[in-house]
Amino acid sequence: MQQQAATAYQQVGRQTTSPRELEANLLSKSASNLQRVRDDWDNMRNRDLVAALLFNRRLWTVFVSSATREDSVMPVDLRENIANLGIFIMKQSISLQAEPVAQKLDVLININRQLAAGLRANAPA
Repeated sequence: MQQQAATAYQQVGRQTTSPRELEANLLSKSASNLQRVRDDWDNMRNRDLVAALLFNRRLWTVFVSSATREDSVMPVDLRENIANLGIFIMKQSISLQAEPVAQKLDVLININRQLAAGLRANAPA
């Protein structure tokens, strides 16, 4: 019963959330995950960091894959910016896993929050 309710809720969510809002929500979720690790750095376990970075990398992999598809309708400069940000995020994630330093999370958190805010601010009315 609970699974059916969750499935129904997800279907309604898919019908009422624009792709832009969904992207903003996922970026915000990833920023929150990273922020939780950052806020509790002294007590956090390595698996918490790895999980937060993995979620963020998967999200950005989808963004980069979508932007770099030949049939993408996005302007070329936007596609290039997304790809470049994605490369930076992947490098930063690898650096964090190799040498965990709390301050390195700040840039990932800020990028995700800024992009989420921009997506929401420019959402069609």
